[in-house]
Amino acid sequence: MDQERPAREACGVFGVWDDPEAVAKTYYGIFALQHRGQESAGIASTDGRVIQRHRGMGTVGAIFADEQVLARLAGRGAIGHVRYSTMGASLLQNAQPLVANTQWGTFAVAHNGNFTNGPSLRAGFEAAGAIFQTTTDSEVFLHLLARAGGSDDPAERIAAACREVRGAYSLLVMTPGMLVGARDPQGFRPLWLGQTADGKYAFSSETPSFDLTRIRPLYEVPAGTLVVVDAAGVRQVRFAEPRPAHCVFEHVYFSRPDGVIFGDAVQEVRKALGRQLAREHPAPSADIVIAIPDSGNAAAMGYSLESGIPLEQGFIRNHYVGRTFIQPSAASRALSADLKLNVVRSAVEGRRVLVVDDSVVRGTTARRRCHYLREAGAREVHLRVSCPPIKSPCFYGVDFQSKGELMAAVHTIDEMARIMEVDSLGYLSVEGMLSVLSSPASDYCTACWTGDYPVPIEEGMSKKSCGEGPSVV
Repeated sequence: MDQERPAREACGVFGVWDDPEAVAKTYYGIFALQHRGQESAGIASTDGRVIQRHRGMGTVGAIFADEQVLARLAGRGAIGHVRYSTMGASLLQNAQPLVANTQWGTFAVAHNGNFTNGPSLRAGFEAAGAIFQTTTDSEVFLHLLARAGGSDDPAERIAAACREVRGAYSLLVMTPGMLVGARDPQGFRPLWLGQTADGKYAFSSETPSFDLTRIRPLYEVPAGTLVVVDAAGVRQVRFAEPRPAHCVFEHVYFSRPDGVIFGDAVQEVRKALGRQLAREHPAPSADIVIAIPDSGNAAAMGYSLESGIPLEQGFIRNHYVGRTFIQPSAASRALSADLKLNVVRSAVEGRRVLVVDDSVVRGTTARRRCHYLREAGAREVHLRVSCPPIKSPCFYGVDFQSKGELMAAVHTIDEMARIMEVDSLGYLSVEGMLSVLSSPASDYCTACWTGDYPVPIEEGMSKKSCGEGPSVV
């Protein structure tokens, strides 16, 4: 992925209920979700009476390096969060889970997504005298839970709050007596329910974190639904009619390839995207196919299988460098992008190279990588992208910047090829992308490619909200 500026999205959530190892499993769960955000992380736990929390800036391993921190969080229920900001600054007070003591009890909230009506809800609360401790849109949800009136049943209060917010949200809400997973009516962001070997329940943004913690995936939380886990067991509460608009970019880039998202295996979808890309944009003169690791790997494999052009390893990735979209500044993102990959000269020298990337946003990183291929002696460089041109900002959790900063919004394909100094450039079509997915095309959000927003966007909505999410250049 070509990325340099922060982009909205990629928070991750994980939670376990009524399990003596809840905190440890939550630690390992968010560790497995680290790719969804490295800006901050935290865990909140409960012993059935009170909720306590530890959070910090940086990676999961660094924040919980002291084993005594996890020991102090001991409890039978826990939720965790990893964050990259899309709404709200990169500050400790914005790190999640958020916790609030209200007249209705204590609530802890972990949120992946963006509330598109967050600014107006916040303005309304502030006009009534409410005080906010963070700059994230997620805190609005706590105010909705704490407002006067309504039910004293936490599940009903959570459902009522979900009916007030709009946009993208996969939420975990924990009280001393229950754990609730909630997913917006569009199902923009993923959220799974799983079960431990001894019958305890857990939630996660992605299934690989269940694999690590030996939890069996049961099903994706239905759109417009709460899944409530408490002493009585597990039950579903539908708070809105589902209107699916799943984020295809989860398949293209964000999600781990060893997971299942929206009913499809991510690795297989990416391979299928590569096959379709080869059909739409062949390059018969190319000698080899190479990938931009890691999210381009499967698409490059698919392109090679469909085209018959041999697949080579043209870049070596430094796995000690995190995903560049979560770096906090433009300078650090640029440096990380260069540290992350190095060209294998022996693979590309003197050859006509077809390079597959998963996406191009601003084009600056893609241009540098293609330039490095030429410096290493590639005779020709042909760039293929396994998603359509990104032409519109995202307001549902992926922090694509303003339209003027999106390369494909202001340049033609030929212009982009000249800017990136490639011999040819081909993007997958919207129709081709949707054709490899198992659900009907109408069940997916394609706003960043088509400008067709399934949920209205408020006038003047801030560019930055977990909301807070990853950057993609």
